[in-house]
Amino acid sequence: MIIEGKKVVSVGYTLTTPNKITDEETVVEKTDPEVPLVWLYGAGSMIPDFEENLKGKKAGDHFDFRIKAENGYGLYDESYVAQIPLDAFRGKDGTLDTTMVKLGNTLPMMDNQGNHLQGTVKEISLTEVKMDFNHPMAGKDLHFTGDIVDVREPSKEELEHGHVHGEGGHHH
Repeated sequence: MIIEGKKVVSVGYTLTTPNKITDEETVVEKTDPEVPLVWLYGAGSMIPDFEENLKGKKAGDHFDFRIKAENGYGLYDESYVAQIPLDAFRGKDGTLDTTMVKLGNTLPMMDNQGNHLQGTVKEISLTEVKMDFNHPMAGKDLHFTGDIVDVREPSKEELEHGHVHGEGGHHH
């Protein structure tokens, strides 16, 4: 069975990103051979170029492809970096939770329209916290290598829900 339409796809892969100066690649993510990535192909849950590069492949096929940053998680955008008053992070009692608000931590935030965001703490001063709301992989080219483990028809329930159930998928 080939990857097309709405199929349940299982892949084992390694994701690396190239260093723009040396071209050396850094491993970002690697699936465990016992726990492949499983998803409903064509349901919109994956990067479109990732799915496009797998289209037409079948179980046992190897893949090796690259996705430019702008077609992956997007280009890094300086306008997604914001200075937020330190007081916005204080509790009702006026104290600052320094276990949460520390360099490198990713915090759940909400903008003034009620949209949920994830921001990474980049700097902390006496009055402000510099937060980066870019995706952690923004601005990075992606290099995927791996193998197609399985391709199968989805169940009626998986199609209705738009995601995989059971082994490697979602559990209700």
